[in-house]
Parts: sequence; C-alpha cells; structure tokens
Amino acid sequence: MRTSIRIFALLLTTTFSVSCNHNKGIAESTPLAIEVAKVESKRLPYTKEFIAPISANYSATIQPRIAGFLIRSSFQNGMPVKQGDLIFTLDDAPQRANRLAAEASLSSSKAKAVEARRNYERAIPLARINAISQTQLDQYTAENLAAIASVKSAEQALRNARLDESYTRIYAPISGIISSSAAVAGDYVGPGTQFSTLTTIQSIDTIGIDLAIPMSEYLAVSGRKSFSYDNATLLSDIRLNVADGSEYSEKGFYQYTRQSVASEMGTIVLVIGFRNPNYELKTGQFARVRATMGADRERVVVPQRAVSQVQNIASVWVIRPDSTAEYRRVELGDTVGEEWIVQSGIEVGEMVATTGLQKLRNGAKVCLTTNGGGKDE
Repeated sequence: MRTSIRIFALLLTTTFSVSCNHNKGIAESTPLAIEVAKVESKRLPYTKEFIAPISANYSATIQPRIAGFLIRSSFQNGMPVKQGDLIFTLDDAPQRANRLAAEASLSSSKAKAVEARRNYERAIPLARINAISQTQLDQYTAENLAAIASVKSAEQALRNARLDESYTRIYAPISGIISSSAAVAGDYVGPGTQFSTLTTIQSIDTIGIDLAIPMSEYLAVSGRKSFSYDNATLLSDIRLNVADGSEYSEKGFYQYTRQSVASEMGTIVLVIGFRNPNYELKTGQFARVRATMGADRERVVVPQRAVSQVQNIASVWVIRPDSTAEYRRVELGDTVGEEWIVQSGIEVGEMVATTGLQKLRNGAKVCLTTNGGGKDE
C-alpha cells in the first residue's frame, strides 16, 4: 500500500514539473507556479497627501486703549465669545470725572457764546449810525468768533472724555476662542504697564492649513513654467482626516498663495480653509489633508496584492522575460480601487507577481499563469 502511494506521488510531481517547464524535461528543481499581472497605465487624478498643523483664520490681540485698574473679567478662559460681548471692565471713576468736567466746561462756553453773540448783534446797528467806533465793532466781532470756537473746543473735549470713558469697557472685536489673561482684578493695566496686552481671541469659524508643495512638483502638476499667485483651480476635492482617522464632514477650499517661495525648502505654499462652525477643529492640531492636484494624467498602476510593504519600504517582484524573478523597490502613490499607483520603480508592460511573494527569491525560476490582463509566458 505504501509503495503504491509513493509511486503515485512521484508520477504527480513528474507531471507538474513537465507542465511548468513546457515539456522540456524534468528540471532539477520545480519552478514555483505563480500568478502575474501586467503593469498598466491609466488616466487618473493626481492626489497628494499632506500633514500640517491647523491654524486660526486670524486672531485679535486685546490691548486697553487707556490705563486703569481692572475691575472684572467677564469670560471663561478658553471658551467661545461672540463679537460685541463685554470681556473686561476697568475702573471708570477718573474718566467719569473728566466727562462731568467737560460737560460743565461746555455749558460755560455756550453761555459765554450767547452773551458774545448778543453783544455783536447789538453792535452792528450802532456801528452803522456811528454810535460806536469801528474798533469797538471789531472787538465785539472777535469776541463772538472766539466764543463760537470755544464752544466747538468744549464739544470736542466732551467727545474725547466720553470716548475715554467708553474705553473702560472692552468688548470682543471678533467671535472666536478667547485665551486666558495674566491680569486679574485689581491690576493696573493698559499702555505703559506690564499688562499692555490682556488676551487674544482666535477666529476659528474657518481654519487655515498651509500646504507646502515642492516647486518642481508644482510646475509639473500646474503645467506652468514659473510661479503664479493664481492657483484657485489647482486644487480640488480637498479632504481632511482628524486625529482618530475619520474624515471631517466639510470639504476644504483654496484661500490664497503665500507671497513668496520658501527659499530654504524650495516650496510654494498654498493656504486652504475648512469651515469650522462647531469648533471641532483646534489650532495647533495636526491634520492629514488629501487633495486632487491639477488635471487627470497617465499613472502607472499595479494590483495591491502585488505590493509588499515592510517598515515603509514598498517592493514588488518583477518577472523577467526569461521567467526569473527580480526584486524591485518602488515608490507608491495613492490607492485607486484595488490598485496602487506606482510613482517609480517599474515600467508599463512589465509583469509582476501577485501570488507566492513570500516564496520568491532573486533569480528564482517561475512558472507563470496570468491575472488581471497578463499573457501566458
């Protein structure tokens, strides 16, 4: 019985070896039977991935316009505030006193102006009948004009006093997230003090992200020969993944291009934005952004199962025309369906192994079957 089993196994091995060697006889070692696929070229969108920090769209620095003692802060550190919210109150006693003094001065000026105007109006008919000299008329005229100017000056002084008094209440100039303040109630704050700046408010209704693109890649994708500030159509389908890997609900949009090329890195920086109505995205947080750049173009693709990845090193097994295996390192792009985009390492028309990757060795003889459009060798 055991003799029969051995004879059957020997016959099976002999038959398989003959088929894999195309009836050229039994080889010393049986070639590995694998599936292969032909490397193809497809017209696909060019998608690039960026990892960059999130920044506020803009921020406002809160600085008191007058010096005074801080009475209270009317916000919670790190919490949202709305434009127009009262956030700081200063002691207004000095400014209130100045306002009252300015109001009194204005009343006095107006009373003197009434007297000067009446004297001037009475002097005009007297001068016509030569009841008073021209010198006296000129004096009454000058006094009337001076009184009018005095009223205007007092009115301006009152406006300034009211303005200074209004500066004792500081309101949020924009909506956003307010940071903490080093000043506390009782501190003397304002210009010339150690608390010349009280806090900042970051507007994050819309956040910004800088996308740095190497100049050579920018020129290739954009089809231009030089740097341009008009890049509104270069990016499309801008997506963001947050820290947990999930995709953010809002699509991104192009905002503007930085003023100059970063000379130390040779990159052009495009600033994109994302609406952030619920403040889900925070400044300083790193995000993974994917964007389609430029028009569709020809890309080299291989099946995903033809690619091995170990410690960020990607490789494929290329099957040469003489049916021997060759190890190749490749640079990968994005995945499209069940295929990898390959940026470098292989050429269109070459054959790559899709099975038996762990068993292949450089120069190993293989027996080919086809997969995904390849041809039998």
